[in-house]
Amino acid sequence: MITDEIKEFVAALAPMRALAGLDLGTVTLGVAVSDNFWSVATPLETIKRKKFSLDAAALLAICDSRSIGGLVLGLPRNMDGSEGPRCQSTRAFARNLERLTPLPITFWDERLSTVAAERALLEADTTRKRRAEVIDHVAAGYILQGALDRIGHLRQAS
Repeated sequence: MITDEIKEFVAALAPMRALAGLDLGTVTLGVAVSDNFWSVATPLETIKRKKFSLDAAALLAICDSRSIGGLVLGLPRNMDGSEGPRCQSTRAFARNLERLTPLPITFWDERLSTVAAERALLEADTTRKRRAEVIDHVAAGYILQGALDRIGHLRQAS
């Protein structure tokens, strides 16, 4: 199941299973995971992309080992909110992934997530080399945390 609606995504989730956040790039795939209470996102790792089948196998291995219950995929909208070629590529990745897993998938607007991650790493006085190594999974953490905050808000409102 793929949805743009976070409410539909939450309704499809099994309780007490962590979520994974993904920052999909052309060269790398940043992965972050949440706790089972959907409150805190933690950057996990960056997968070096090769081809879809290998990328999906690596991602699904993480999902299996961590009992992931759903995937939040960063959607790289343009600054004006429109969707360009990168969004189309991200949606295609989700459609292909949906064929391989029953996990619910949703999208989260990732505009400026990499900028925020870069700023946080600079404030932490991280070296340029280390920033390059971790930026993608730190950005995935920002994406996932945004979705978790929204889920938390929805749960409080109901």
